[in-house]
Amino acid sequence: MQHAVGSPLPPPHQPGHGPAVGWSPAAHQPGPPQGPAPVPPPPAPGYPTAPLRAPAPHPGPAPGQGPQPHAAPGQGAQQPSAAPRQAPGPQQPPVAPSAPPVPETTGHVPLPPGGPVAVPSVPPATAAPDPTTTTLAVLLIGPAGAGKTSVAKYWADHRRVPTAHISLDDVREWVRSGFADPQTGWNEHSEAQYRLARRTCGFSARNFLANGISCILDDAVFPDRPVVGLGGWKRHVGPGLLPVVLLPGLDIVLERNAERSGNRRLTDEEVARIHGRMAGWYGSGLPIIDNSQLDVPETAHLLDEVLSRSIASPPNW
Repeated sequence: MQHAVGSPLPPPHQPGHGPAVGWSPAAHQPGPPQGPAPVPPPPAPGYPTAPLRAPAPHPGPAPGQGPQPHAAPGQGAQQPSAAPRQAPGPQQPPVAPSAPPVPETTGHVPLPPGGPVAVPSVPPATAAPDPTTTTLAVLLIGPAGAGKTSVAKYWADHRRVPTAHISLDDVREWVRSGFADPQTGWNEHSEAQYRLARRTCGFSARNFLANGISCILDDAVFPDRPVVGLGGWKRHVGPGLLPVVLLPGLDIVLERNAERSGNRRLTDEEVARIHGRMAGWYGSGLPIIDNSQLDVPETAHLLDEVLSRSIASPPNW
């Protein structure tokens, strides 16, 4: 009695068909089996030994499963139908949802694009406009000792709407090392620092106004230098800026200047020279307040009256 030895032969190639699915090229090469092959049961006693038959072709083991045993000689081989496998397509990476853009803000108030301040619009009414409730940009002009800073602070403190006070001298004195003090002589460095301070004040005023906050600026602007003086403020802030001249008598200016200290106190000769140049504002068309006999609250009240007329009929400057 003979027994079958060796592993089953690989399925033969059939014309018109490709290689059997699930078979690797190594399976067609003779050699030891890759895994334990099942041993067919011995034939029954007396059963004639038949020649070996090649098993019927089958699709081979499914992916992820072990080798399947072949049918014993004399038994029909099962041929399960297997769907042809498709090559997986390229996988697209998941697209993360885009976050909404964050608006540019300063604090909690979004800032609009910077632009010149327009002339405040007043609805038609029979009564004069109330300057205490209107968003304004005011430029208070005057010589040293005219009381510009005191009046500007008081006016800003007693407004019924948010108001800021911007002093040119305060901003100019932000420069500590290298401060160009005009008392030591007016030169290109002091001129450059004055120009820089005016641009900084103008930018600050536009920023306040863009957020609904009125502002009042004070500066000693000379009428004989309109390009760097009043014209410069108009470029930095806009045509909506309302200039008002504060010009008391020379004796009052000299008395107030004597009460000052530090680099803001000027000589009497310098004060007289500046006061004489400021007299050129008469006849310019700008409103002028002579506060020689007025205290700070009275001057601030008169400033409201002047601004009310300027809003109704803006000056041509």
